Amino acid sequence: MIDPAENLNREEKLKWLMNAYGNDVIRLAFTYLKQKELAEDVAQDVFIKCYEKMDSFRNESSYKTWLIRITVNRCKDVLRSWHYKNMYITNFFKQQTVPSLDYQVIENQENELIAKHILKLTIKYREIIILFYYQDLSIEEVSDLLKINANTVKTRLHRGRQKLKESLEGEGTIHGK
Repeated sequence: MIDPAENLNREEKLKWLMNAYGNDVIRLAFTYLKQKELAEDVAQDVFIKCYEKMDSFRNESSYKTWLIRITVNRCKDVLRSWHYKNMYITNFFKQQTVPSLDYQVIENQENELIAKHILKLTIKYREIIILFYYQDLSIEEVSDLLKINANTVKTRLHRGRQKLKESLEGEGTIHGK
């Protein structure tokens, strides 16, 4: 695989990666964490780690796949953290009285309603749908990234689409046959 940034120094390469993939990293982090500020913090962590590990990148995957893997792992760390769990509960109660602006991060997606329903899915379905449809990764790439069997990816993708359809039908957004 040819490195498109092979003639750049570390700082230039980091800038190139941030310009090329920064929005993807933030959107992906937001789909996991559902908070704009936290997604931005994770993106910053991802690019710091990227800078630190840049010399060990072996071109075995694309830069995009590498950054997505770092983002997914960092988001999972945050979701497991005590701080996140307490912050999530606090924000839940605040959002009951203050309108949420969280969805501004995904406002450029084709259909905001579908994006909202995707965010309501459990993480195992949400991550598959986001990686497959919004990050344009293949079944095999998702399988490698999440370190799960390709058939598991296919099953979760199918079930995630079913749950999404049921959610949209339940709201009366689409009509069943």
